[in-house]
Amino acid sequence: MLKPLISLFIFRSRWLQAPLYLGLIAVLTIYIYQFAHALFHLCSELKSLTENQTMLATLDLIDVVMIANLLIMVIVGGYETFVSRLKLDHHPDKPEWLSKVDAGGMKVKLALALIGISSIHLLRTFINPSQETHDEIMWQVIIHLTLLVSVVTIAFTNRLMMHR
Repeated sequence: MLKPLISLFIFRSRWLQAPLYLGLIAVLTIYIYQFAHALFHLCSELKSLTENQTMLATLDLIDVVMIANLLIMVIVGGYETFVSRLKLDHHPDKPEWLSKVDAGGMKVKLALALIGISSIHLLRTFINPSQETHDEIMWQVIIHLTLLVSVVTIAFTNRLMMHR
């Protein structure tokens, strides 16, 4: 008699994650503000910026967009996978990846997004290396390579588990 109640309590505890996803939506609004601020700054300084400065400012904007994309994947995919279905089957704007999301696939998508973000940071460092010391550049490359190895390992493991 106690076992079904415990099972139901544990199952319903997944809703404790909902406020976390709402918090991530708040963080997303902060990134929207940062993007708008950076874009305004870029437009207002347009005449005085060099090509290199414009490229660095553009990379900063791309970085914000990629982080926002990562947040959306975590919010939508995490909620759908761990809390409750979103019931978007017939919605015309439903992301294609959402119908194929599972915990393993989501890990691969998140890891790929992190590699993209890391690539932007590394490209920014290579364009403007004077801002970083040799050791900082080395550590950025090591971290990026570690992320690459991690995503390949995660993807390989996920693929093995799918073929069981």
